Amino acid sequence: MLKIGITGGIGSGKTTACQLFEKLGVPVYYADKRAKELMEDDTKLRSEITATFGAASYQADGSLNRVYLAGVVFNNEEKLAVLNALVHPAVAADSDSWNDILARNNYSYSLREAALLVETGSYKLLDKLIVVTAPETERIKRVMARDGATEAQVRARINAQIPEAEKAKLADYVISNNDLMSLAQQVKDIHEKIMTLTASK
Repeated sequence: MLKIGITGGIGSGKTTACQLFEKLGVPVYYADKRAKELMEDDTKLRSEITATFGAASYQADGSLNRVYLAGVVFNNEEKLAVLNALVHPAVAADSDSWNDILARNNYSYSLREAALLVETGSYKLLDKLIVVTAPETERIKRVMARDGATEAQVRARINAQIPEAEKAKLADYVISNNDLMSLAQQVKDIHEKIMTLTASK
C-alpha cells in the first residue's frame, strides 16, 4: 500500500481536495486534527505534556488548555520544538497503526494530510507527495472569511510557511485550485494515476 502525503499552504484548499479523495474511497489521515485528539486521549502523551509544561496544560474537565499551551509556545521556537518532539512520535505511531489496518484490508493507498509536511521533513517518509496550490489573493480571502482574521494576520501565517512554489518543486503531483480546471477533475486524474501505479507493483 502506498502512503501518500498531501499538503499545501494555508487557505490552498487541501481539506477540500482531501474530501474529494475520500469520495473516491481513499482513506485520509488528518494528522493535525489527530494530533489534537491524541493530546487529550493518549495517556502517555498527556503525562509528558503535563510534566513538561505544567498542570495548567489541561482544563479541570480534562480537555487540552489550548489557550495556555499556545501562549507558552507562541513565538518561542525552543518550547515549540519541545512540544513537537512529544507530539510527533505519538502521531507517527498512531498513523502507522492506522496504515497497518488499511494494508490488511487491501487498500491501494492512503493519504496523510498535514499543513507542515514539507517544513518538518516528514514527507520524506512517504512514497509520494501531492501539493495543493492556489493564488495568494484567494488564499488570503478564504482564511479571512474562515477564521475572521485580518489580512495582516493571514499574511504573517503565510510567511511563516515554506513558499508554495518551493513545495510544488518537491511534489509528485500538483493540484492547482485556481478555478481554471475543476478541482474534482484534477483529484480524479491523480487518483487514476496512483491506482495505475499501485496496480503495476
